Amino acid sequence: MSDMLEYRGFMGSVLYSGEDETFHGKLEFIRDLVTYEGDDAKSLKQAFREAVDDYLQLCEVEERAPDVPLKGSFNVRPGRDLHRRAMLYARREGLTLNAVVTDALRASLDRRGA
Repeated sequence: MSDMLEYRGFMGSVLYSGEDETFHGKLEFIRDLVTYEGDDAKSLKQAFREAVDDYLQLCEVEERAPDVPLKGSFNVRPGRDLHRRAMLYARREGLTLNAVVTDALRASLDRRGA
């Protein structure tokens, strides 16, 4: 079993408590706290899906938008020197800083097979 579950665009952690002999987890990459648990892998998967459905239903009832996991933007703090080098490179190449960072991140992840 993977250490992450996915359903309806949400990702959930998979953890095991030897003390309680239960599996548990929470929805990851959102601000709201949504947890679930089960006695085995099958019941954990079901509890995860129910937690996502319940969360979406609660947001609908409360007339608010659910948090969007991994919405496509994040802050990067590379330090002054790396920021300067990237900005100068982007300017020379006629690119945006966002394009330079995105290309570098993609190349790094591709190299690592991630």
